[in-house]
Amino acid sequence: MVRLVLFDIDGTLIRTGGAGVKAFERTFATEFNLPGAVEGINFSGRTDPSIVREAFLRRGITPTEQHFQVFYDRYVFWLDELLHQLDGAPCPGVETFIDDLHHLPKPPVLGLLTGNIRLGAEIKLRHYNLWRHFHTGGFGDDHEDRNTLAAIAKKRGGELIGARLSDDEVLVIGDTARDIECGQAINARVLAVGTGLYSPDQLSVHKPTWAVADLCAISAAEVCR
Repeated sequence: MVRLVLFDIDGTLIRTGGAGVKAFERTFATEFNLPGAVEGINFSGRTDPSIVREAFLRRGITPTEQHFQVFYDRYVFWLDELLHQLDGAPCPGVETFIDDLHHLPKPPVLGLLTGNIRLGAEIKLRHYNLWRHFHTGGFGDDHEDRNTLAAIAKKRGGELIGARLSDDEVLVIGDTARDIECGQAINARVLAVGTGLYSPDQLSVHKPTWAVADLCAISAAEVCR
Protein backbone atom coordinates (compact mmCIF):
# COMPACT_ATOMS: atom_id res chain seq x y z
CA MET A 1 0.00 0.00 0.00
CA VAL A 2 1.30 3.44 -0.95
CA ARG A 3 2.07 5.75 1.98
CA LEU A 4 3.85 8.55 0.09
CA VAL A 5 2.86 10.06 -3.27
CA LEU A 6 5.41 12.37 -4.91
CA PHE A 7 4.22 14.64 -7.73
CA ASP A 8 6.19 16.46 -10.38
CA ILE A 9 4.78 19.96 -11.00
CA ASP A 10 5.07 21.30 -14.56
CA GLY A 11 3.07 19.25 -17.04
CA THR A 12 1.91 16.93 -14.26
CA LEU A 13 0.02 19.10 -11.78
CA ILE A 14 -0.21 22.35 -13.74
CA ARG A 15 0.26 24.05 -17.10
CA THR A 16 1.43 27.63 -16.63
CA GLY A 17 1.26 28.93 -20.18
CA GLY A 18 5.04 29.06 -20.26
CA ALA A 19 5.44 31.30 -17.20
CA GLY A 20 8.51 29.46 -15.93
CA VAL A 21 10.46 29.61 -19.19
CA LYS A 22 9.47 33.23 -19.75
CA ALA A 23 10.57 34.11 -16.20
CA PHE A 24 13.96 32.55 -16.94
CA GLU A 25 14.22 34.61 -20.14
CA ARG A 26 13.26 37.86 -18.41
CA THR A 27 15.70 37.28 -15.55
CA PHE A 28 18.68 36.56 -17.79
CA ALA A 29 17.83 39.58 -19.95
CA THR A 30 17.20 42.10 -17.15
CA GLU A 31 19.77 41.03 -14.54
CA PHE A 32 22.62 39.69 -16.69
CA ASN A 33 22.05 41.36 -20.08
CA LEU A 34 21.74 37.93 -21.68
CA PRO A 35 18.71 38.01 -23.99
CA GLY A 36 17.96 34.63 -25.52
CA ALA A 37 20.04 32.85 -22.88
CA VAL A 38 17.75 29.82 -22.70
CA GLU A 39 17.09 29.41 -26.43
CA GLY A 40 17.69 25.80 -27.39
CA ILE A 41 17.85 24.56 -23.79
CA ASN A 42 15.57 21.63 -23.00
CA PHE A 43 13.72 22.30 -19.73
CA SER A 44 11.84 18.99 -19.70
CA GLY A 45 12.26 17.12 -16.41
CA ARG A 46 15.30 19.19 -15.38
CA THR A 47 16.20 21.05 -12.22
CA ASP A 48 16.25 24.84 -12.20
CA PRO A 49 19.92 24.96 -11.09
CA SER A 50 21.03 22.71 -13.94
CA ILE A 51 19.26 24.95 -16.47
CA VAL A 52 20.72 28.13 -14.96
CA ARG A 53 24.19 26.58 -14.92
CA GLU A 54 23.94 25.53 -18.58
CA ALA A 55 22.76 28.99 -19.65
CA PHE A 56 25.64 30.71 -17.83
CA LEU A 57 28.25 28.32 -19.22
CA ARG A 58 26.95 28.75 -22.78
CA ARG A 59 27.63 32.48 -22.44
CA GLY A 60 31.05 31.97 -20.88
CA ILE A 61 30.00 33.03 -17.38
CA THR A 62 31.26 31.11 -14.36
CA PRO A 63 28.12 30.23 -12.36
CA THR A 64 29.05 31.36 -8.86
CA GLU A 65 26.85 31.08 -5.78
CA GLN A 66 26.27 34.84 -6.00
CA HIS A 67 25.14 34.54 -9.62
CA PHE A 68 22.64 31.85 -8.66
CA GLN A 69 21.28 33.94 -5.79
CA VAL A 70 20.87 37.05 -7.93
CA PHE A 71 19.13 34.94 -10.56
CA TYR A 72 16.69 33.28 -8.15
CA ASP A 73 15.83 36.52 -6.35
CA ARG A 74 14.67 38.09 -9.60
CA TYR A 75 13.28 34.90 -11.14
CA VAL A 76 10.63 34.49 -8.43
CA PHE A 77 9.52 38.09 -9.00
CA TRP A 78 9.03 37.53 -12.72
CA LEU A 79 7.43 34.14 -12.15
CA ASP A 80 4.73 35.63 -9.94
CA GLU A 81 4.15 38.48 -12.41
CA LEU A 82 3.85 36.18 -15.42
CA LEU A 83 1.56 33.66 -13.74
CA HIS A 84 -0.97 36.48 -13.42
CA GLN A 85 -0.55 37.49 -17.07
CA LEU A 86 -0.62 34.12 -18.83
CA ASP A 87 -3.33 31.51 -19.22
CA GLY A 88 -2.72 28.38 -17.20
CA ALA A 89 -4.62 25.77 -15.23
CA PRO A 90 -4.28 22.54 -13.30
CA CYS A 91 -3.84 19.56 -15.62
CA PRO A 92 -6.94 17.45 -16.35
CA GLY A 93 -8.07 15.34 -13.42
CA VAL A 94 -5.57 16.73 -10.92
CA GLU A 95 -7.97 18.21 -8.39
CA THR A 96 -10.28 15.19 -8.37
CA PHE A 97 -7.34 12.77 -8.14
CA ILE A 98 -5.87 14.65 -5.16
CA ASP A 99 -9.28 14.74 -3.48
CA ASP A 100 -9.62 10.99 -4.02
CA LEU A 101 -6.19 10.43 -2.44
CA HIS A 102 -7.30 12.37 0.63
CA HIS A 103 -10.41 10.19 0.91
CA LEU A 104 -8.75 6.78 0.67
CA PRO A 105 -9.24 4.62 3.79
CA LYS A 106 -5.57 5.20 4.63
CA PRO A 107 -4.65 8.45 2.87
CA PRO A 108 -1.01 8.72 1.80
CA VAL A 109 1.15 11.74 2.54
CA LEU A 110 1.44 13.96 -0.54
CA GLY A 111 4.75 15.50 -1.50
CA LEU A 112 6.59 17.03 -4.44
CA LEU A 113 9.48 15.71 -6.50
CA THR A 114 10.37 18.63 -8.72
CA GLY A 115 13.22 20.45 -10.37
CA ASN A 116 11.68 23.76 -9.32
CA ILE A 117 13.40 25.61 -6.52
CA ARG A 118 11.18 25.45 -3.44
CA LEU A 119 10.00 29.06 -3.58
CA GLY A 120 9.25 28.73 -7.28
CA ALA A 121 7.23 25.58 -6.60
CA GLU A 122 5.29 27.36 -3.88
CA ILE A 123 4.55 30.39 -6.06
CA LYS A 124 3.28 28.21 -8.91
CA LEU A 125 1.11 25.96 -6.78
CA ARG A 126 -0.30 28.73 -4.59
CA HIS A 127 -1.42 30.47 -7.77
CA TYR A 128 -3.57 27.43 -8.61
CA ASN A 129 -4.60 26.77 -4.98
CA LEU A 130 -2.72 23.46 -4.83
CA TRP A 131 0.19 24.20 -2.47
CA ARG A 132 -1.93 23.39 0.60
CA HIS A 133 -2.02 19.71 -0.32
CA PHE A 134 1.74 19.09 -0.11
CA HIS A 135 3.72 18.64 3.08
CA THR A 136 7.14 17.37 2.04
CA GLY A 137 9.32 16.83 -1.01
CA GLY A 138 12.57 17.29 -2.86
CA PHE A 139 13.26 20.53 -4.76
CA GLY A 140 15.73 21.87 -7.29
CA ASP A 141 17.63 23.85 -4.68
CA ASP A 142 18.21 20.65 -2.69
CA HIS A 143 20.27 19.10 -5.49
CA GLU A 144 20.78 19.50 -9.25
CA ASP A 145 20.36 15.78 -9.98
CA ARG A 146 16.77 14.50 -10.19
CA ASN A 147 17.63 10.98 -9.06
CA THR A 148 19.29 12.34 -5.94
CA LEU A 149 16.21 14.51 -5.36
CA ALA A 150 14.06 11.38 -5.42
CA ALA A 151 16.10 9.85 -2.61
CA ILE A 152 15.87 13.10 -0.64
CA ALA A 153 12.09 13.28 -1.11
CA LYS A 154 11.62 9.65 -0.08
CA LYS A 155 13.74 10.15 3.04
CA ARG A 156 11.89 13.32 4.06
CA GLY A 157 8.55 11.63 3.47
CA GLY A 158 9.57 8.73 5.67
CA GLU A 159 10.70 11.11 8.41
CA LEU A 160 7.34 12.90 8.27
CA ILE A 161 5.45 9.62 8.43
CA GLY A 162 7.78 8.27 11.11
CA ALA A 163 8.81 5.13 9.26
CA ARG A 164 11.43 3.86 6.85
CA LEU A 165 9.44 3.44 3.66
CA SER A 166 9.72 0.31 1.57
CA ASP A 167 9.95 0.68 -2.21
CA ASP A 168 6.33 -0.34 -2.79
CA GLU A 169 5.08 2.33 -0.38
CA VAL A 170 6.18 5.20 -2.65
CA LEU A 171 4.46 6.39 -5.83
CA VAL A 172 6.04 8.94 -8.19
CA ILE A 173 3.81 10.77 -10.68
CA GLY A 174 5.33 12.66 -13.61
CA ASP A 175 5.11 13.52 -17.29
CA THR A 176 8.67 13.01 -18.62
CA ALA A 177 11.24 10.27 -19.04
CA ARG A 178 13.32 11.94 -16.32
CA ASP A 179 10.40 11.67 -13.89
CA ILE A 180 10.12 7.98 -14.67
CA GLU A 181 13.86 7.50 -14.28
CA CYS A 182 14.04 9.21 -10.90
CA GLY A 183 11.10 7.15 -9.63
CA GLN A 184 12.82 4.00 -10.80
CA ALA A 185 16.04 5.14 -9.10
CA ILE A 186 14.30 4.72 -5.73
CA ASN A 187 12.41 1.60 -6.90
CA ALA A 188 9.07 3.36 -6.50
CA ARG A 189 5.87 2.74 -8.39
CA VAL A 190 5.70 5.23 -11.27
CA LEU A 191 2.59 6.71 -12.85
CA ALA A 192 3.41 8.54 -16.10
CA VAL A 193 0.84 11.01 -17.43
CA GLY A 194 0.59 12.37 -20.96
CA THR A 195 -0.32 15.90 -19.88
CA GLY A 196 3.07 17.39 -20.72
CA LEU A 197 5.01 17.16 -23.97
CA TYR A 198 4.95 13.38 -24.32
CA SER A 199 2.19 10.89 -25.11
CA PRO A 200 1.49 7.78 -23.04
CA ASP A 201 3.00 5.67 -25.84
CA GLN A 202 6.22 7.70 -25.76
CA LEU A 203 6.37 7.43 -21.98
CA SER A 204 5.65 3.69 -22.01
CA VAL A 205 9.00 3.08 -23.71
CA HIS A 206 10.65 3.95 -20.38
CA LYS A 207 8.64 1.26 -18.55
CA PRO A 208 6.70 3.12 -15.87
CA THR A 209 4.27 1.06 -13.79
CA TRP A 210 1.40 2.83 -15.56
CA ALA A 211 1.19 5.28 -18.47
CA VAL A 212 -2.10 7.12 -18.98
CA ALA A 213 -3.39 10.12 -20.90
CA ASP A 214 -4.15 12.09 -17.73
CA LEU A 215 -5.25 11.63 -14.13
CA CYS A 216 -8.87 11.20 -15.23
CA ALA A 217 -7.86 7.87 -16.77
CA ILE A 218 -6.88 6.02 -13.58
CA SER A 219 -8.12 5.92 -10.00
CA ALA A 220 -6.24 6.86 -6.86
CA ALA A 221 -7.35 3.57 -5.31
CA GLU A 222 -5.83 1.53 -8.16
CA VAL A 223 -2.37 3.08 -7.99
CA CYS A 224 -2.21 3.10 -4.19
CA ARG A 225 -3.53 -0.36 -3.34
